[in-house]
Amino acid sequence: MYNILLIEDDPFLIDIYTTKLKEKGFNVSVAVDGEEALLKVNEENLDLVLLDIVLPQLDGWEILRKIKSNPKFKDLKIIILSNLGQKEEVEKGLKLGATKYLIKAHYTASEVVEEIKKVIK
Repeated sequence: MYNILLIEDDPFLIDIYTTKLKEKGFNVSVAVDGEEALLKVNEENLDLVLLDIVLPQLDGWEILRKIKSNPKFKDLKIIILSNLGQKEEVEKGLKLGATKYLIKAHYTASEVVEEIKKVIK
């Protein structure tokens, strides 16, 4: 069973993604802001982080930088799931160390789960 941390501040999206992921057998924990996200990354044994960019307190870019600057997490897979879809933003996310960059509007929750499966396996 894989452990996923969903970093998202929209309650509706949290509900959709956690429901879909749990249906597919994933363990899911949720962080609604950057501070909580960094605490959970340090405390939990995670296989993957699903990261939104626009968040309260620390944004997703800062969270990504902090995770990837820690050698302990160099192999942690991070999928950015954001509405920010400009080419520059996608390139920035991948350059900062994200495994994949998904634009929310282009994927259903089920398709996001399929992308997660591809990355994890």
